[in-house]
Amino acid sequence: QVQLVESGGGLVQPGGSLRLSCAASGSIFRINSMGWYRQAPGKQRDLVATISSGGRPNYADSVKDRFTISRDNANNTVYLQMNSLKPEDTSVYYCNARVVSRPGIYGMDYWGKGTLVTVSS
Repeated sequence: QVQLVESGGGLVQPGGSLRLSCAASGSIFRINSMGWYRQAPGKQRDLVATISSGGRPNYADSVKDRFTISRDNANNTVYLQMNSLKPEDTSVYYCNARVVSRPGIYGMDYWGKGTLVTVSS
């Protein structure tokens, strides 16, 4: 089994910054892509940003130039630096990782439990 644990959420004023972290642990041979998704109340879960094992990022248009995703492969950790936060960024943010648990099998998607980010004055 694989566990993903997020941290770093909280309350921030518009224009402020937060940094989310997500650490993966458990039965891990290799982690392919890692990423962040968010879900506001009553809405579907949407992609925020992903990053490949080689470090190539991909962003939703709504967060480009404001958010930066990075990863530490040695520690199986992914980060999301969020700057210039807006009220519409308020959501529960979920970490995702596609994990290969042993050689020769396909990767499986795992999710964290989520961390709440509230942007409000």
